[in-house]
Amino acid sequence: MVIQILPYEFTICKVKSTADIDLDRDFVFAGKTDEEISLVCKSGDVPAQTAERSDGWRAMRIQGKLDFSLTGILSGISSVLADNGIGIFAVSTFNTDYILFRSEDLGGASQALAGKGYTVV
Repeated sequence: MVIQILPYEFTICKVKSTADIDLDRDFVFAGKTDEEISLVCKSGDVPAQTAERSDGWRAMRIQGKLDFSLTGILSGISSVLADNGIGIFAVSTFNTDYILFRSEDLGGASQALAGKGYTVV
């Protein structure tokens, strides 16, 4: 399995309104529940009005389109990272999964996954 390191720093935040989200940006992951509106975006694209924010995240993308019948992909990756003391924030899209982790864990995450047979590019 090929996992691509994205060349951006990301921010995870809570916004007060969906109107604050610019969907024309390259990377925008938004989620709305009855309790909150969460946003993951490039750090340079964070809306001016945020309720809370956490800066300093990097991301990896599982390459290719994942079939919905596949099981355990995110579990396998998150287990490798957890075994190495690396916490994650995961985002899934229709095509694939994205794994975010603290910027300082980039080297450790890459090495841990490569050591378990993943191709990290």
